[in-house]
Amino acid sequence: MQLDSTISAVITGGASGLGEATARLLAAQGVKVALFDLNAERGEALAAELGGVFCKVNVTSTEEVDAAFAKARAANGQERILVNCAGVGGGAAKTVSRDRQTGEIREYPLENFERIIQVNLIGTFRCIAKSAAGMLSLPVLEDGDRGAIVNTASVAAEDGQIGQAGYSASKAGVVGLTLVVARDLSGDAIRCNTILPGIFDTPLLKGAPEAVRASLATQVPFPKRLGQAEEFAQLAHTMITNGYFNGEDVRLDGAIRMAPR
Repeated sequence: MQLDSTISAVITGGASGLGEATARLLAAQGVKVALFDLNAERGEALAAELGGVFCKVNVTSTEEVDAAFAKARAANGQERILVNCAGVGGGAAKTVSRDRQTGEIREYPLENFERIIQVNLIGTFRCIAKSAAGMLSLPVLEDGDRGAIVNTASVAAEDGQIGQAGYSASKAGVVGLTLVVARDLSGDAIRCNTILPGIFDTPLLKGAPEAVRASLATQVPFPKRLGQAEEFAQLAHTMITNGYFNGEDVRLDGAIRMAPR
């Protein structure tokens, strides 16, 4: 897919971090961008800077997602690109644990598990289905593409650490749906791929003590540093523009393999 001002994109989680970097890269190539996010202050400011549109949306709500797509399309036209970066982490909690002092047995809080799945997995699929349905209204481009979807999973999908059952399951689900969605949409010229980031220097980590950040960086075989959001955006760009890139799950992690804890 050739990127220019005739192309529109929706980026969920687009107000910061990986989503922001992707929005900036696409906008720099003339693409009209719509940012879906909960952070209205940051989202409105970034949309104004990029000449795009901001839509406040919780991806767990079908009504809010529908309204956001309607607003984005009214401003920019039907999107050909969807980049799913919206997601949440989760407090570490073992499947079951025993308090060493009292002997009390605690189970993983199911409401936390459900919340993570709702945002990271179901929210991602909700946006995929809504966007793909809209893409079907567009003609196929000269290069053969009608649309391109990029999702965000995590290396935790493959090497989840102790206490990450909910988060790892949600991201493994995104990996699991990628090839199926690519096959489902193959007859309609819409591609779907997923990035599995490792340890990236996102807003979540920017507030961490420097010693913690340095320790995380040393765990990466090479290069021994945190990933940069712009590097995620570069891979997303490749997945969007390379017409033979389809149905793939790609780690972007400096060769790290997460230890159990």
